[in-house]
Amino acid sequence: MPALHFDEQHIKQIIDRVVERTFNMDFNWDWPGGVAFYGVCEAYEATGKREYLDKLREWVDENIADGLPPLSVNGVSIGHGLLTLYEATGEEQYLQIAKEMAEFLDTKAERFAEGVFQHTVNSETDIFPEQAWVDTMFMAGYYLLRIGHLLGNERYFEDGLRQYHGHEELLQDADTNLYYHGWDNVQGNHMSSIYWARGNSWAALTMSKALQYVPVQHPSYMMIDGSLRDQLSALVRLQAPEGLWHTVLDDETSYLETSGSAGIATALLMRGRLYNKYSQKAIDGILARIKEDGTVTGVSAGTAVMNDIDGYRQVPEKRIQGWGQGLTLAFLAQLLRTKQDVYGQMTSKTTGDVEASSHTESVSGHTSGRDELATTNAPDEAGIETH
Repeated sequence: MPALHFDEQHIKQIIDRVVERTFNMDFNWDWPGGVAFYGVCEAYEATGKREYLDKLREWVDENIADGLPPLSVNGVSIGHGLLTLYEATGEEQYLQIAKEMAEFLDTKAERFAEGVFQHTVNSETDIFPEQAWVDTMFMAGYYLLRIGHLLGNERYFEDGLRQYHGHEELLQDADTNLYYHGWDNVQGNHMSSIYWARGNSWAALTMSKALQYVPVQHPSYMMIDGSLRDQLSALVRLQAPEGLWHTVLDDETSYLETSGSAGIATALLMRGRLYNKYSQKAIDGILARIKEDGTVTGVSAGTAVMNDIDGYRQVPEKRIQGWGQGLTLAFLAQLLRTKQDVYGQMTSKTTGDVEASSHTESVSGHTSGRDELATTNAPDEAGIETH
C-alpha cells in the first residue's frame, strides 16, 4: 500500500485549534462532553501537551464542586476523561468517581438478555425499554475494559467484554458485516434497520482500542478481531470519493458525515498499512471539514434510532457538536501515532504502557521525551511519510 502523506506539524497545529474550540463550548456532565473530552485526552496522549489536560482538569473540578447528577449508561462516558486524569496525576478523587461509575454499571444499570445494557440517557422521559444501541460499546463497554484493566478488576473487564459480544450478537448483520444502530428486544427487531455511520464508528473505534487491552490468548481477542476485520472490510467499500462516509452508510443520497467518518478512519489507521489508501482519502476529507477556528463541520446532531431512513437523512448537521470535536481529535491523535506503528497494526498494549509512563512524567513537570519521539522519523516499514 502507498505510504501515508501528512505534515506532522500541521496536524499538531490543527489539534491545538480543535482543542481550543472544544473548550469554548459548554458541556453538562453527560455524553457530549464525555466524547469531546475523550478526544482531548487522546490529543494529550499523542502530543504530551499538558495544557490540554489542565483545561480538562479545571472543568472536571468545577463540576465536582457543583455536585454531580445521577448516572446513566450514556453519562458514564465522562469516565474516560477521569481515567486519563487519574493516570496522569495520581489524584484519588478522579479514580473514586470512576469507580463509582463502574459500580453503577455493575450493580444498577438496567440489563436484558444475556446481561446486555439497556441504552439509558440522562433523562427522566426518554426511556428505551430493552433496547441495545451501538453507542453503548463506547459509552460503557470500552469504559469497563479500561477501568478493569487499570484496577486489575476481572469482573469489570469481563463485563466490558460481555458488552462487546452481546452488542455484536444483536447488532452486526451476518451478511453485510455492518452494525445496525439498535435492537429492540421486546419487538425482536432492529427497528428501522439502518446502518448508521456514527454507530458503526462507535463499534469500529472501540473494538480497535479494545484489542490493546485483551490478551491475544483470551478467546475474546479473536472474537473482537474477527468482528472488526469483517466490518472494516465492508466499510472501506462504502467510502465516498471525498474520503468520508454517508450518514446512512449504504445510501448515497444521505449526506457525508464527519464524526462517523473520523471514528471509522481511526480504526482504519489502527489496522495499519492494509488500509493506507483509504486512510489517505480520509485524512484529506476530514481535514477539509475543519474550519480555521477549530470547528469540525458536517457533524450530525444527536441521533436516536430514527423511525425510518428519511429520519436519518433529515438530522441536521449545521452546528458544532462535542462528539464531532472528540472523534476528530481521536482521529488526529491516531494519525500522529502511526509513526510508532512499525508493524503496521497497532494492537500491542506495550505502546500504551510506555506512553502512560511518559505522560505521568510530563504532567508532574518532568521532560517526557515524547517531543523527541514525535520528531524522529519512523522506519520505512510503517508505510508513512511525513514532512
